[in-house]
Amino acid sequence: MRSTAVRVFLVWLALMLAGVAVVWNSRFSADMSFFLPSKPSAEQQALAGQLRDGTVSRLLMVSVGGGDAVQRAAVSRELRKRLASDPAYVSVQNGEAGGLEGERDVLLRHRYRLSPAVTPERFTEEGLQSAVTDTIDLLSSPAGLLLKPYLLNDPTGEVLAVLGQLNPASQPQMRAGVWASRNGERAMLLLQTRALGSDTDGQADAINGVRAAFAQAVQATGHAGLALQMSGPGQFAVQSRETIKKETSQLFLISMLGIAGVLLWVYRSPRLLALGLLPMFSGALAGVVVVSLVHGTVFGITIGFGTALIGEAVDYAIYFFVQSGRMGLAAWRQQFWPTVRLGVLTSALGFGALLFSGFPGLSQLGLYALTGVVTAALVTRFVLPVLAGTAFEVPAPGAWVHRVHALLGQAWRLRAVVGLLAVVSMGYLWQQRDNLWHADLSALSTVSQAEAENDARMRDDLAAPDARYLVSIHASSPELALQSAERAGQQLDRLVEEGVIGGYDSPARFLPSARLQQQRLASLPEASVLQARLQAALVDSPLSASRLGPFLADVQAARTAGVMQRADLDGSALALAVDSMLMPGEDGGWNVMMPLRPAPGAPDASLPVERLRAALAGSGAVFVDLKTEFESLYGGYVGEAVRLSLLGFLAIVVLLAVTLRSPGRLLRVLLTLVITVMVVITALHLSGQRLHLLHLVGMLLTVAVGSNYALFFDRSAGGEPLDAATLMSLSVATVTTAIGFGALATSNVPVLNAIGITVGPGALMSLLLAAVLVYPKATADR
Repeated sequence: MRSTAVRVFLVWLALMLAGVAVVWNSRFSADMSFFLPSKPSAEQQALAGQLRDGTVSRLLMVSVGGGDAVQRAAVSRELRKRLASDPAYVSVQNGEAGGLEGERDVLLRHRYRLSPAVTPERFTEEGLQSAVTDTIDLLSSPAGLLLKPYLLNDPTGEVLAVLGQLNPASQPQMRAGVWASRNGERAMLLLQTRALGSDTDGQADAINGVRAAFAQAVQATGHAGLALQMSGPGQFAVQSRETIKKETSQLFLISMLGIAGVLLWVYRSPRLLALGLLPMFSGALAGVVVVSLVHGTVFGITIGFGTALIGEAVDYAIYFFVQSGRMGLAAWRQQFWPTVRLGVLTSALGFGALLFSGFPGLSQLGLYALTGVVTAALVTRFVLPVLAGTAFEVPAPGAWVHRVHALLGQAWRLRAVVGLLAVVSMGYLWQQRDNLWHADLSALSTVSQAEAENDARMRDDLAAPDARYLVSIHASSPELALQSAERAGQQLDRLVEEGVIGGYDSPARFLPSARLQQQRLASLPEASVLQARLQAALVDSPLSASRLGPFLADVQAARTAGVMQRADLDGSALALAVDSMLMPGEDGGWNVMMPLRPAPGAPDASLPVERLRAALAGSGAVFVDLKTEFESLYGGYVGEAVRLSLLGFLAIVVLLAVTLRSPGRLLRVLLTLVITVMVVITALHLSGQRLHLLHLVGMLLTVAVGSNYALFFDRSAGGEPLDAATLMSLSVATVTTAIGFGALATSNVPVLNAIGITVGPGALMSLLLAAVLVYPKATADR
């Protein structure tokens, strides 16, 4: 027997190690594709890509507060200087003239292809005179000082024209030569990270780099007492991950200590305690392995849900040790295993319905739960008996079990009260049916209201693009996509001039279409013509035409060089800007994403949706409100989850009907589950909660746990009285479930909190209602 136990343990251990190897090489994701359909439209896929890897997802907003304007400006300059030399940041801007030094050479080389000012009129005698005069006037400005060394190459100021369109709308306030907040109390910087928005580790490294550089800048300038503040998608992603990781670890430790304490008190054996945890760990690991092998990517919410599955997995071992310890393994397999197996099947059917979801996220949750529950049950049935052997004994039920047994025997007297409670709950839920569900995706966010308001304030200070509003374009080739972006840009420029929007970003600003470049190059005159016009235009100018030989040479070089390509931008931040806004689609086409900026002072940083849609009508561009778009997807997501849950419940009804073969027994078991869910939902809503996806998952867990309790009480209706040992196993299972999920209920993470506050009370309620509704009166009286 001992050799058999060793072999079984080694086989189990080998399977677990193989599972760990699979998990080690698995891909985990926390991006928004959890909420996308399995066959998303090109637009939906592009939107997810923009949120995951686009320009907006890489932005990091930084503010320096405290001290006076001069001190803040000094630290801002020192901070920009240090970060600009760090390859982790593609762009670091604080309003200084030298902020675009890295792109200056690229802009200078391709200025005649990039400048919106290049037209035939600009190179007439009058146009040249006006352009050169304007450039000379700007030499005293910060931007002019930056370009002064290149005056003889670019006397018409094309580089300045290009810079002007990179952020043509409202600019941040300036204080002491650097950007400042609108109230002037903070110095502002805008960073673009090299790490993708979906690369949380890379974003964390970039954020830590800013903190380290800030500490060095404060020390170098000697201006102590200044405070650093950051915001942006990357900051939120890193903060969310750290919050979830910290709370999950703490709550898991607390719940496991509580559960272990209860089990050790019941088993009085560290060996049984350790063995009793095997089904839980086996189920959790198997769930991740199967999801990884089937889907290729494991979503973070799936893992969060998996930590909650331990409640049911622990129950199986409790049933086995307490019941078989009293009656022996053979009798347990014959009398109790069928009931446990039926409970496992009900759980599998409930979660298995989610496998048919058109949303990968829901399908993953169903697959994880189905795999985890079945694996935990199989380990309990086939592994624990071999490893535990016959040399174990669980202490007999104490006096408290007999007292509880006596009380539950009188629980049937509460049936009228339960009936009234069910009617009241049903009436309340019907009355509140339109207000039960939270339609806002922010319900799952760990970002606080204060943090969201601070982000909006910093975005307004910097006139930074908002992650919410985009113009989306789809075309069959990059060239056609850029031409469509240019047409949309013409419409958006009018809205900027009217103050309807604050501005926008477009890949066509950094990489114009070949057609537009050719038009601009065609505006450049031949050398002899240009020289004659310069002589006439600069007669009274302080800048002599005879000194502009470099200008003439550059113009002629541009005329013969042809159009610029995407590869010409390599090595500059402009390349990343183009790639993050012009992306290949899955259908072989190309998608353009143009982030929009709200107008300064717009209420809630909002944009006039209908005005934008009307302006873009017929241009091939579509205005998208990401918040509305994803809330619509989320609404469909929740709706499908509800429908599939009901389908799973129907499958459970059929299974129980075939197994129990008694309409009365079936009705009592189903009423236990239905009333439990109704009462829990009512209590949650009365406490101010609006339900979201994870509450629904919690309800499925409640049904899974409650079905086990109801089926054990139903054994009495089948002629097998509920003895003290069985009641003790049910009571202990309920307590451990309440501890596990009760700990989650204290979490500040919405995903964990929702499951905890649903399943914790639900487990207690289902046990009580099972005693009231399922435990037969005649049996109780005996």
